[in-house]
Amino acid sequence: MLIGILQTGLAPDNLSGEMGDYPDMFARLLDGHGFTFRTYRVVDMEFPADVQDCDGWLLTGSRHGAYEDHPFIPPLEAFIRRAYAAHVPMVGICFGHQIIAQALGGKVEKYKGGWSVGPTDYDFDGETLTLNAWHQDQVTELPDSATVIARNDFCENAALVYDDRAFTVQAHPEFRDEFVDGLMRTRGKGVVPEDRMEAATARLGTKLDAPTISDRIADFFKRPRAQHPRE
Repeated sequence: MLIGILQTGLAPDNLSGEMGDYPDMFARLLDGHGFTFRTYRVVDMEFPADVQDCDGWLLTGSRHGAYEDHPFIPPLEAFIRRAYAAHVPMVGICFGHQIIAQALGGKVEKYKGGWSVGPTDYDFDGETLTLNAWHQDQVTELPDSATVIARNDFCENAALVYDDRAFTVQAHPEFRDEFVDGLMRTRGKGVVPEDRMEAATARLGTKLDAPTISDRIADFFKRPRAQHPRE
C-alpha cells in the first residue's frame, strides 16, 4: 500500500541530520506494516497531481499555524476536501490534525492555556495512552463530520475520526524523547515557558504508546472501503 506523505514543515537542521526529517520519522513509526512511502513537500508547493496518486495520505506536523497566511495552505485545504470527497483515507498528525479540521469546517486557534510539551496522557475512549506532544495551537471547534475519540483536560479534541475518511491525532507518536529534548533546546527557548519544559524534561523516559497509535494508523489505512468515483 502506497502512502503519500504530505510534508507541511521541516525538522530543525541541527536535529534532522542525526534523527531524520518528518517523513523519516513516520517511516520508522509505521515500519513493519507493509507500507511504501512517497513524500511531497507541500510546504514548498510540491503537490500530488491527483488525490488518487496514492492509496492514502499522511499529513505531518509543522511549525506553521493552520490559520496563518502561507502559500501552501489554501491548495492543501483544497486537496484535503477533494480527498475527503473521494474517500481516499487521510491521517493527520499535529498540524495535519488541525489543517484537516480547518479544511472541513472546523476552527484552529492558538490555545489560551499555552503549550503542551513532552510525554502527555490522553484518554482514548477509556484507554489511557501516553504520547509526546509539542503544540500550542488546538482544534477549538469541530467540523460537523468529526467525532472525538481522545481528550484530556488540556486538549478536548485530541484525536478525531471522520467515518472511514480521516483519522487525526494532536500529539506526535512519531517523536522520540531525544527529538523532543532537541526541540526544547532549539525551538523552545524563549517560546515555551520554562516551567513547561522542566515538567516535560522530568517525564522524558516515560513509556510511550506510539506502537499502539502506529497499529491504529495502519488499521485505519488498511480498512476495507467501498469504491468511489474519481473526483
